[in-house]
Amino acid sequence: MGQPLNVGVVGCGAISAQYLRTIDRLPGLRLAAVADLDPGRAAAAVAPWPGTPVLPVADLMADPGVDVVLNLTVPAAHAEVALQAIAAGKDVYCEKPLAANSADAARVLRAAEAAGVRVGCAPDTVLGTGTQTARKAVDDGLVGRPVAATATMVTPGHERWHPNPDFYYVPGGGPLLDMGPYYVTSLVTLLGPVTSVIGAASRLRGKRTIGSGPRRGEEIPVSVDTHVTGVLVHESGALSTLVMSFDAAATKAPNIEVHGERGSLVVPDPNHFDGVVRLSGVGDEGWRDLPESAGYVAAGRGVGLADLATTPAGQEPRAGGTLAFHVLDVMESLLASAASGAAVTVASTCERPPAVPLLTL
Repeated sequence: MGQPLNVGVVGCGAISAQYLRTIDRLPGLRLAAVADLDPGRAAAAVAPWPGTPVLPVADLMADPGVDVVLNLTVPAAHAEVALQAIAAGKDVYCEKPLAANSADAARVLRAAEAAGVRVGCAPDTVLGTGTQTARKAVDDGLVGRPVAATATMVTPGHERWHPNPDFYYVPGGGPLLDMGPYYVTSLVTLLGPVTSVIGAASRLRGKRTIGSGPRRGEEIPVSVDTHVTGVLVHESGALSTLVMSFDAAATKAPNIEVHGERGSLVVPDPNHFDGVVRLSGVGDEGWRDLPESAGYVAAGRGVGLADLATTPAGQEPRAGGTLAFHVLDVMESLLASAASGAAVTVASTCERPPAVPLLTL
């Protein structure tokens, strides 16, 4: 892989620890510096890696020792931070979604193209053995021609465990924009891009009560829909039914199922990297487990950044900006359809990312 990619992390909230552990264990990545609006939080995040510079954001952007900015800020700040990194001539890898809206995401991609830098974006969970083994099963024809898929995520809401859940309930949040990227990215990986959508949405209540941390008991306003459902029409002709909810207690539905003319697959939780893929063919009695046959083994958050580091110049990373933009466009189109009551054509498209063979980083 040559010299490691020097990573500067902006945003040291709850998710940063998972990324930092991945950066630490992969030889293709090196932690160069961190920054956060709260310097104390940044210092605490890198306490296990003494000597890591804690810098103001502007200094991190200007640091010639940083090759790529890992943008772990809240969704509302994703575009601003990404544009700062691009202006500094650095590659950027964002937590999902790429931006709070597709207009800002488009600005990021245009700026990156003009500057000749690369954009990557979570979720990279789809590069693990779970989704990639399911994709190989689809590509190998084990279910025949795909006809449909279902994707279900149901939870009472993140305010029960997150000490500062406000951003989940403002524009850029909600169950679709928060958890939908995992599911829609998986569906695009499995079945290809989406051409149109039709949706419906609702909001159970106007306030939420924080359930943990120093703000426990505080009420926060809800300004987004908290139950979103709809149908995605894939370019291939397959139809995916999506249910994303912060309004229900639990579900026994599989996270994702793919149905084809010859069989059906149960696909693992797309919020995880691994998991068992199950297949039932027409005429089979029950399900059988498929062995791991594709994807990065024992992957963690940040494997998409490592994949970007090994992507040849001029090629789109597997967890790339174009895919992330299409996923965001699909989700915004679904919300627009829910608001209007009419089907919406998805303006963007993307290439189905290259499959990942069975690899250990």
